[in-house]
Amino acid sequence: MKNEEEIYEMLIKSIEAKRAWLEHWEKNPMQGAEAAETLRNFTALRGVIKTLLWVQGRLPEGESPLL
Repeated sequence: MKNEEEIYEMLIKSIEAKRAWLEHWEKNPMQGAEAAETLRNFTALRGVIKTLLWVQGRLPEGESPLL
């Protein structure tokens, strides 16, 4: 099991990676597979961040990491 510090580090890295994918999306005109990959990675990281916040007990009351 991961300790709180490891979870926090994963959260920070996930937030940084999500920002990088968003920046890539905004700065580079894309089509097809590259656009799909960028959007897929950004969306996946949103889920990772939400789940890590849930594990830390920091997700707003009643919000599920599954939705």
